[in-house]
Amino acid sequence: MDMKTTVQQTADHLFQNYRRAPVAFSHGKGARLYGLDGKEYLDFIAGIATSSLGHAHPALVQAITEQASRYLHVSNLYYIPEQTKAAMLLTERAGSAGLGRAFFCNSGAEANEAAIKLARKWAKATKGQGPFEIIVTHNSFHGRTLATVAATGNPHYQEGFEPLPAGFKFVPYNDLAAAEAAITPPSVCAILMEPAQGEGGVIPATKEYLQGLAALCKKHNLLLILDEVQSGIGRTGTLFAYEQYGIQPDVVTLAKGLGGGVPVGAVLARDSVAAHLVPGTHGTTFGGNPLATAATAAVLETIQKEGILDNVKARGEQLVAGLRRLHDKHGVVEEIRALGLWSGVDLTIDAGPLVEACMNRGLLINAVRPRTLRIAPPLVTTAADVDAALHVLDDAITSVKAAAAPA
Repeated sequence: MDMKTTVQQTADHLFQNYRRAPVAFSHGKGARLYGLDGKEYLDFIAGIATSSLGHAHPALVQAITEQASRYLHVSNLYYIPEQTKAAMLLTERAGSAGLGRAFFCNSGAEANEAAIKLARKWAKATKGQGPFEIIVTHNSFHGRTLATVAATGNPHYQEGFEPLPAGFKFVPYNDLAAAEAAITPPSVCAILMEPAQGEGGVIPATKEYLQGLAALCKKHNLLLILDEVQSGIGRTGTLFAYEQYGIQPDVVTLAKGLGGGVPVGAVLARDSVAAHLVPGTHGTTFGGNPLATAATAAVLETIQKEGILDNVKARGEQLVAGLRRLHDKHGVVEEIRALGLWSGVDLTIDAGPLVEACMNRGLLINAVRPRTLRIAPPLVTTAADVDAALHVLDDAITSVKAAAAPA
């Protein structure tokens, strides 16, 4: 199928709820994608921070292929060895924080939905009948289900879906005093927040803030739930972002990079918390299926075997250094925020034309705010890839500035 046909048939047959760039791909390799027209693209958005091992990584291809040749699905009516292996790999690393149990689902929204249900179930068993509220932050993003969109601190995602589920109290991000003031025992049972707000523009929590939230949760017997759907699985230079903060959360949610592109989500929790989801309380038909968890195990093993976390740190430093040079060279680069291979770049101009100019030159990035770029390449990105991306971005900025200059 060619590009024009794909675009037209998409318009004819699919819901029109996405603003799609006019490009479709035939295949990929590493950090590169190839359009149906043969054009090469440097993929620095990685399926929205999802293609952690890039495209067609041999270990992931082998794991998926071998699993597909055996069996794909049996449901959680039965034991699933691949699911058990993936859980062991996650909890072995997260065990130092006390996160000894894993639950698998299909997406980040489902992981956060499960965490919300888990918090309420835990609270009813340990604190009484409620009702219970969860403290969440402005500018956050937790998913598109009704509960997770209600917990999301951006009215844009909520408009038109009212009435939304109740039970969430919003406070400013990185404001410890506001969080403390919102704790009104016994109605509050948990704090749900991102160690770094991805859709908000890659805004990291300060160490003082996150450590302060952990202390507040301990003081008031609340659950600290960290949404690591986008920040987890090596994106920030450690397997979990919370490892950089010296804290021990009670619950962590994961997805995106967890399956390297195969849909999978997970919830990690302390044994004492996980124990409150007993048979019949929560479940999923597809969650933790053999294909998804075989992919998960392959991703986790590859990250360790290939020293990918070291690459994330090195390439992240290289990318930030290059972005700072662009900051010094161009007046339109206002602020740079970064954690590992994950950057938010605030501009003094609209981001849309720059994203388009980059795409036309073979670089894929995206805008998470009208004037904020998000850059999130695969974790296997090479030094040459980073240099090439910076060169394209430099040229695109020059072009956009020239087009916007008065005649």
